[in-house]
This record gives sequence, C-alpha cells and structure tokens, in this order.
Amino acid sequence: MSQYKIEAATGQHIGDREEQQDRVALFAAPRAPGTVMAILADGRGTGQAGADAAEQVLRTARQMFEGFSPLTDTVQSMLESIAREAHTVINLYRITSEVRPAATMVALVITPDGIAHWAHAGNSRLYRFDGPNPAQRTADHTLQERLIAEGRMSRGDRAGDKLGNMLVNTLGGGAESSFLSFGQHEGLKTGDAFVLCSDGLWKYFTPAELGAVVATRVPREASEMLISKARERSAGKSADNCSLAIVKLSPPAARR
Repeated sequence: MSQYKIEAATGQHIGDREEQQDRVALFAAPRAPGTVMAILADGRGTGQAGADAAEQVLRTARQMFEGFSPLTDTVQSMLESIAREAHTVINLYRITSEVRPAATMVALVITPDGIAHWAHAGNSRLYRFDGPNPAQRTADHTLQERLIAEGRMSRGDRAGDKLGNMLVNTLGGGAESSFLSFGQHEGLKTGDAFVLCSDGLWKYFTPAELGAVVATRVPREASEMLISKARERSAGKSADNCSLAIVKLSPPAARR
C-alpha cells in the first residue's frame, strides 16, 4: 500500500493583460503507472506569439510524457528532450513572423519510487515544502541571479531589482541553445508539497506564506485562495498573468 496519495490542482488568472500567455497542466504517464507530471510555461512575445510559445512547451511535454517508459528512459533525459524540441520549434516561428517568441518552463515529475524530479528554464519557479516549511526553491535564470552567484551583487542590492526581470535563459527567443537546471528529492512522504508558479504569482508571496496556505488546504482550495490573494495584492499595478500548479502528498485513504 502506498504511503501517500497524490493530490493536485492548477489555477490561473489573466491579470490585467489582454490575453493569457501562461499555460499549466497535469499529466499522467500511460506507459509508467504511478508517474505524474506538473508543468508550467510562461510565454514571452507580442500578440499571440507568447501564448503559442507556452502552448508549444506543454504540447511537447504531453507528447513525450505519453511515450515515457522508465525501462528505456530516465526522467532527466525526457525533460531534456522536452526542452530541446520546444526550443527548436519555438525558434522556427521566426520564419513566418518578425517576432521572437520565448517561454519559460518549470516541470515536476513524481515517480512511484518516492522521488521527485524537477527542471526549469527562466524565472518560473518550483518551491518544495516539508509541511508548511519552505525546503527548496529553484534559482531564477535572470541577470540578477547570475551576478549574485558570481559574487558581483548582493541579494539586498536595490540596483538589482530591474535585473531580476532580465532573463538570461528561455526556450526560444532566437538563442542557439538553452539549458535546464535540475533538482531532485528522494524519500517523499505525507506532508510534502510542491508549488510551480509563474512570476505573476510568486512576486506577491513569501515562501512562508505559500507554505502555510498549501499545508492547511487541499490543492484546489489553496490554488483558488492564492490566485485571489495575488489579484488583491496586485491591484493597480498592471498585473501580469498568474498561474500555478500545486502537488501535495496526503495520507492514503483508509481501507474499509
């Protein structure tokens, strides 16, 4: 009998924008029973281009996850293939358009052996929580984070605020290549939870706030509350699209 059951939900709001350029989804792997994926992409580009780029990320993820088998693939190689193909296809949009669309990506895969794998490109984030306590967070692929990592800027430097919006890595965008940063956590247990979100959501919450909401509510209620609170906190600020996925490990249903 499994030590936990997986509960998940997604949420979105268009914000104050004319169109929704975020995409988020939950998938189950038909050839790998018990393996699930949560994935989110934040499109960048004018008009429909950004939405198309984000949609391409999810389309590629769905196709490759449907064919995923642990007998022939590793989770990391599958995630790399998703990013590589999406990057190539998004860059092909330039042939028929003058714009250079791009998309961020953050993906979580949970396998039946109690391991969580994740990968991201850009500044869409994954947070891991142990109960209500923040445990891990992905590092944004921004100029600010790069300078901090190189010791050329401190995290409290106010001059770095604008640099936090300058992405140095995305899928598409005209660059020859992109890269993924990977993470992993073994020994999953009841009470563990993950939040994947676009910058239109995470900028309005501390990690502790996210953890408190997710720990005390089922994913559907938590996602609705966080979207509503993000809208409240972004009032009058020309708010961006906001999206999230919550994956939570809960006690298994008792046998009768």
